[in-house]
Amino acid sequence: MTGKNIYGLFNDSFPPVLDGVTLTVENYCRWLTSAGHKVCVVTPWNRECPEHPDFDMHRYLSLPIYNRHPYRYGYPRFDPFIWRKLRNTDFRIVHAHCPFSSGRLAAYTARKHDIPLVTTFHSKYRTDLERSLPPVMVRYQMKRILEFYNAATEVWIPQAAVEETIREYGYRGKVQVVENGNDFADDIDDIGLYRRQAREYLGVTPGKTMLLFVGQHILEKGIEIIIRALPLIVGCDYRMNFIGVGYALDNMQELAKQLGVADKVTFHGKIDDRELLRKYYAASDLFLFPSFYDNAPLVVREAAAVGTPSVLLKGSTAAENVRDGVNGFLVARSSEEYASAIMNLAGNPEKIAKAGIGARGSLSRSWHDVMDEVLIRYNQIIERYEATRKRY
Repeated sequence: MTGKNIYGLFNDSFPPVLDGVTLTVENYCRWLTSAGHKVCVVTPWNRECPEHPDFDMHRYLSLPIYNRHPYRYGYPRFDPFIWRKLRNTDFRIVHAHCPFSSGRLAAYTARKHDIPLVTTFHSKYRTDLERSLPPVMVRYQMKRILEFYNAATEVWIPQAAVEETIREYGYRGKVQVVENGNDFADDIDDIGLYRRQAREYLGVTPGKTMLLFVGQHILEKGIEIIIRALPLIVGCDYRMNFIGVGYALDNMQELAKQLGVADKVTFHGKIDDRELLRKYYAASDLFLFPSFYDNAPLVVREAAAVGTPSVLLKGSTAAENVRDGVNGFLVARSSEEYASAIMNLAGNPEKIAKAGIGARGSLSRSWHDVMDEVLIRYNQIIERYEATRKRY
């Protein structure tokens, strides 16, 4: 491995795209470079993505995905320059966070340089594919996804419950749990004071119950459950904040009008300012996330980092580490149950506060802590890989 000193991070998106996986890759970059390591990000080209002085970027041909701005679909097979760049970069290890175009490039790079390929299984890819492809194409793509993970040196999952999903896809190899961190977990000495200051900053009136959803505005995340729950909430002065964008945004806004709750709901769109976003989390009493789609949602950990407990669905993968009333709240998958839970909790601030403390202590982990573990694992993988090569 002499001379090979670059950590390759491969993903099908990078900021300005803001989702949990993209933020994970961005934080890998930030913490690896701050520790003095060289990093190269490989991702589809996006004109809105600036150059970064602290690490290299290899970007390849891409086209916009209809109705999913700023996401883009990568076409590396039609970009001869990306293959040359990958061959000429002294990668030490490559880590793929997506099995599609960037994942295929990661697998190629690992083979070409004879280095380890680490993959993280982040998402329920079959659900994504079924939304846009006919069944025959879904089966073909799922076969390719399985081949991709079978070719990896090591497969990571962000929490134990995610193993069930990757097993459903046919993967039979070993998996390692490597949690994601979050950048909201640092530099707050007095969480109570920070939460009060956040409410003052955002102009929250005393006694108002602040409800929050952050994420892609897509039906798979259960957002319709939230909208339909709102008119059922009585005897509670609340404000519902939605932050994010997605194909269902217009329909959500129209549904809020139809149900007569538009005056209690604010759709903020995308918030790029991470400190402002943290203030919205901290100013909220409850984080609402009725999703069966997500595996290990970063947004739940971000809420926990500032002491805001989440209301999740019983039996969902997202709720694996949540104990009802201890570090969050679990409800059945219905708007009626969601409304009932919100009303009960709004009248019991002590219960919310207790769960918020539990969430911060059990669900929130700093990136500094996570990346210490990641670097140890990277080095162990490289050493084992090298030892295996020497035997053969």
